[in-house]
Amino acid sequence: MQTSYPQYASSNPRQEQLDLTNPKTVEMFSRYHNHELLSNQCCSFLSQIIDAPLELVWSMVSRFDQPQIYKRFVRSCKIIKGDGRRTGSIREVRLVSGLPATSSTERLDLLDHANHVICVSILGGDHRLNNYKSIITLHEISNNDNQDESSDDDVFGNTSTVVIQSYVVDVPDGNTAQDTRLFVNTLIRCDLNSLDSICEKMACSSSSSSYSSSTEDSSW
Repeated sequence: MQTSYPQYASSNPRQEQLDLTNPKTVEMFSRYHNHELLSNQCCSFLSQIIDAPLELVWSMVSRFDQPQIYKRFVRSCKIIKGDGRRTGSIREVRLVSGLPATSSTERLDLLDHANHVICVSILGGDHRLNNYKSIITLHEISNNDNQDESSDDDVFGNTSTVVIQSYVVDVPDGNTAQDTRLFVNTLIRCDLNSLDSICEKMACSSSSSSYSSSTEDSSW
């Protein structure tokens, strides 16, 4: 069992650096992100702070039937078993051109709306991500913990969302664990950046609409 995850340095300040010595963080990883590895497997995790309410971010992440709403490498999705909202549902994903694959068959293993957890496994496809399993968890944080006291930017409200995604996957023949992690991490990072951009625009638009409404009301 592997309990530590490699972290990759980044100049992007939007990527949350998790403190794995924090008891709450350790408990969270033990519950959701502690993968058991076979000798030919590797794992990693990535995270992202999104300046948007948790429920808004969850409304995007939880759509097993519509991953293309934020995953830029997904061209289309078709549910081939279940309804896409319950455990055991299976989807067939068509990928955009330019990737070393065209399709992927994936199963919804867990969709926990109360705790904001979604787990997806890859069952097959014309790619090399064998025995791939991914878990995404969402966590609400106070903006006061991540902003300078002098900051007066409250357009997104008092809370933001941390998205954490971990995975385990087979290391393909001829590849190293480092090569495999680099490839998968690049795909996930693109997804998280897209999710960040979309959710923050939605939150900003909603906040602006609410402000306009309140201004109109106060003018009466």
